Amino acid sequence: MKRNKNIRKAFTLVELLVVIVIISLLAGLVGSKYIGQIGRAKRDLAKPKMAPIETAIDAFFLNTGQYPSTLDDLITCPSGLENVWSGPYLKASQLYDPWKNPYIYIPEGSINPGSYDLISYGADGTAGGEGDNADIYND
Repeated sequence: MKRNKNIRKAFTLVELLVVIVIISLLAGLVGSKYIGQIGRAKRDLAKPKMAPIETAIDAFFLNTGQYPSTLDDLITCPSGLENVWSGPYLKASQLYDPWKNPYIYIPEGSINPGSYDLISYGADGTAGGEGDNADIYND
């Protein structure tokens, strides 16, 4: 007579739990580094996203002889400039930083005297801050 030996055909619950714990720990380590990279990438992208806005402001100035009073003037024609305005100069979606906050436009710049300031307030959307929350200004 032949005896059937116990043949394991599946994993035990303990083995499955150990594997799940190990995968969770690895995901936590890798995920935390990845999250930090996303914040840095958005910060690095904020300044280059200002370039088309600066170009649009300069085109507005060349066409009208004055700087826009708000960034909305780049999208819709301000009253009194219908004959010289050649916009829209941008899409409305281009007026937002990587954190989906609107860029701040100051016609009489304090950071750039004699010109205008274009500012992203960073991840928190408020003035000041450090790291991902630091303010980003145009040159």
